[in-house]
Amino acid sequence: MTDKIEIQLSRTKILLLLIGATIFVVLGTLFIINPEEFKSSIFRNAETIRILGIAAVAFFGLCLVFVAKKLFDKKAGLTIDQEGITDNSNATSIGLIEWADITGIGTVQVASTKILMLETNKPDKYIEKAKNGISKRAMKANYKMYGSPLSIISNSLKIKHDALEKLITEEFEKRKK
Repeated sequence: MTDKIEIQLSRTKILLLLIGATIFVVLGTLFIINPEEFKSSIFRNAETIRILGIAAVAFFGLCLVFVAKKLFDKKAGLTIDQEGITDNSNATSIGLIEWADITGIGTVQVASTKILMLETNKPDKYIEKAKNGISKRAMKANYKMYGSPLSIISNSLKIKHDALEKLITEEFEKRKK
């Protein structure tokens, strides 16, 4: 392949993720400020509700920051060319993943989200490329749980998961020959 395939970031999907994260941050804040209002048969303890609020604000607040950055990112979300796959689709994106380092492609599903896993014979090379400590920890967790630190989620891309998986698998097969 001499041409470059670029898949753009989906502003609509990113905006929806931003709205969702904002809602969870607001709810978490309400849990922290007034946990008594949220007591139920499931959560009877105000302190448990407050801890859930803190966790929600911390996690979704971080998501909010990463998603907001992506909303204004002008670069392509994913680029596929003769060198490999350049990923710029999410918080753990590390740039170029070389074809020579990819040993297989698989999909895992977490809740309703399908994640494309790029298996590699050089996991440490890519974990070290992580831009920050949070991304590095996320990549290590992916490696421990799924056998690879390299994941691509179509949630922020202008392509559906099945089409993305088909495209990357076809390009990978071309390189194996």
